[in-house]
Amino acid sequence: MGNSQSPPAANHRFTSASRAFTPKELEDLKSLFTSLAAQSQSNGQYISSSVFQAYFGLKGPLGGRMFDLATQGRKDDKLTFEDLVITKGTYEKGTKDEIEEFIYQLLDVTNDENLTRSDLDSVLVSMFDHIFHLKGSELESSSHCYMVNTFLNAATFSKDHEGYNDKSMSFEDFKSWCTLVPSVKKFLASLLVPPDPGGAISQEELEEWKLLYHSALNGLSFNTFLGNVSNHDEPTVLIIKDREGYIFGGYASQPWERHSNFYGDMKSFLFQLYPKASIFRPTGANNNLQWCAVNFGSETIPNGIGFGGRINHFGLFLSAGFDQGHTFSCTTFNSPCVSKTSQIYPEVIECWGVVRKGMEKEKPDVAKGSVLERFKEERHMLNMVGIANASG
Repeated sequence: MGNSQSPPAANHRFTSASRAFTPKELEDLKSLFTSLAAQSQSNGQYISSSVFQAYFGLKGPLGGRMFDLATQGRKDDKLTFEDLVITKGTYEKGTKDEIEEFIYQLLDVTNDENLTRSDLDSVLVSMFDHIFHLKGSELESSSHCYMVNTFLNAATFSKDHEGYNDKSMSFEDFKSWCTLVPSVKKFLASLLVPPDPGGAISQEELEEWKLLYHSALNGLSFNTFLGNVSNHDEPTVLIIKDREGYIFGGYASQPWERHSNFYGDMKSFLFQLYPKASIFRPTGANNNLQWCAVNFGSETIPNGIGFGGRINHFGLFLSAGFDQGHTFSCTTFNSPCVSKTSQIYPEVIECWGVVRKGMEKEKPDVAKGSVLERFKEERHMLNMVGIANASG
């Protein structure tokens, strides 16, 4: 089956890649190839580009580039069984460096060995189209452009390329970018996973959001905040927009309850939405994950809510007055100061309940004037950078 005239190098790669699969996995791959080759009307010899892209849900430049890499750049519109095994063996079973190198090449949709901002733009547009189409969402063009530009602005282009005025993205630039927007790497590393009829990025989407507290509606009141969130047992997302215009917050996997010490679990994390989209997950350096102190009279137990760091030097902290707080770099999440300065003065404070899909029949309560109502792209951004997968 496949191309019996493969050159020795390709045969060696096929033999090597085959070793990465169990006999059952190879059998399943052969069954998949046979099915797609039949749809390609190739007498079982190859899979055409159109059938390949349709099966894996790939479109546009990204789909074309994936097929080009899978067929070793032959431009013959014929993906053989050997091609399929080699591609999945490298792309899914390879070493971390091999997988990252494959994704790096995948981003070069123009195949000119010069990964530019334009290439990334095309990939991100395809990515968001794919994700929100599968989720049944309709993105406004302004929201779409905002997300694409936010992810692009997190990228660095430091590599000089002869014959080009603009610098391109080096492999090191790419790896650094992936640490800032890990959802991109996650998405691009899963393109050849067999389609899941109900899936988009994760098996368990958390896409229903319910506004529990908003400072403009409820006032800057710690007690009101606690009263509003006390009956919500699901995870919550705290979002702060400060006077500097920075937007940041934390994902609390445990309920907000009175404690005299840190609590929580390793599903909590900090994030920044503006001016950059970044997520900071627990490192395991300590268990100082979530903080909620109420009506304590000791300076060693500061009243308020927070994430990470240590007492009086939190990764993110809001005082009980809800009128000020602070943010410092911390080892809990390996996070930097998430605002312009360590001292923060909130302009808007929101707390959203993240509800597992199907658990509530009512639609999400999105209040007029909220940060996530006025900037609904941030809500999609939060799902993209990892909140959708935090409780999986």
